[in-house]
Amino acid sequence: MIIISTIAEIWGNIWPYIIAVLVFVVLIVIHEFGHFIAAKICGVRVNEFAVGFGPKLFKKKYGETTYALNLVPLGGYCAMEGEDETSSDERAFCNKGPFKRLFIVANGAIFNLILGLIIVAITLIPSAKFASTEIAKFEEDAVSSSYGLQAGDKILKVDGRRIFTTYDLSYAFTGVKNGEVDLVVQRDGEKVNLPDVKFNTAENEGIEYVKVDFYVKGIEKTPLTFISHTFNTAIANCRVVWFSLIDLITCKYGLSAMSGPVGITAAIGGVAKTNLFDILPIMALITINLGIFNLLPLPALDGGRILFILFELITRKPVPAKYESWIHAAGLILLLGLMLLITAKDIFSLITG
Repeated sequence: MIIISTIAEIWGNIWPYIIAVLVFVVLIVIHEFGHFIAAKICGVRVNEFAVGFGPKLFKKKYGETTYALNLVPLGGYCAMEGEDETSSDERAFCNKGPFKRLFIVANGAIFNLILGLIIVAITLIPSAKFASTEIAKFEEDAVSSSYGLQAGDKILKVDGRRIFTTYDLSYAFTGVKNGEVDLVVQRDGEKVNLPDVKFNTAENEGIEYVKVDFYVKGIEKTPLTFISHTFNTAIANCRVVWFSLIDLITCKYGLSAMSGPVGITAAIGGVAKTNLFDILPIMALITINLGIFNLLPLPALDGGRILFILFELITRKPVPAKYESWIHAAGLILLLGLMLLITAKDIFSLITG
């Protein structure tokens, strides 16, 4: 009985993190499948489609493509003929026209974004109503109502950033110094500027955020509002990812605010212990993050490859393959270095609690 109890305890601690790893695997497979299906549509030879890196646990060849499952699940690839080198094969990636190559390269990120939209829709199915950005009433002893906010105000901007959903509002209220924000609201059909509106604040992992002291009005759930809210929420996720990048570049947040696979796995595992359904919003944000990040015009990313293809379309002359490979290799080294740094930070945070 002691052995069974010990095994059950170990399994209780491990299974949430297995779920987290499976989330990563799903997102990676979707991304690489986007490249894969686009390559097949465009007639490009795919030599290998693999999930994970490192030693192969399983491989099987069907037709011209080898399908493999590798030991380390945090990665994957779709290896196309002539992807990183020249090839005499007429079906090689390098011998296809720029528009076909552009479609193949971009389709991984597109699949991630589509998956994000689908997951957002799933998370909204149980909702009886959808949250608006219009204030319904204030909490007792609310601070913000003393600084000009009124019931019926619809929040349009926070510190100059447009607000479309409560998701936008949540991010805009993060990283606020001293709980003071400049608001623009719609009141009785007119825009009203409310500078220096004060809120109480709290802190989480060194980041200060506003404690919202009001409730928002609900929007009735209909097929039209469901579709509208699904797209608006997915777009809000995209905006959060984009503004997060801007805030990191402008040093609003430091390295401590970034998380790699270890930190994200720990976060997903923690949520999984409470409620599996609550993983879905995190999963939606991660897959949208993955899609947008991959489209950034940086070497080694899909966006970097797209930049070279766009250069070819403009100049009608491709960059020599060896030079492009050198640039992507240098970018990959830098990205791996950043990933190792973030991973070390995540591990240190977990050890120190």
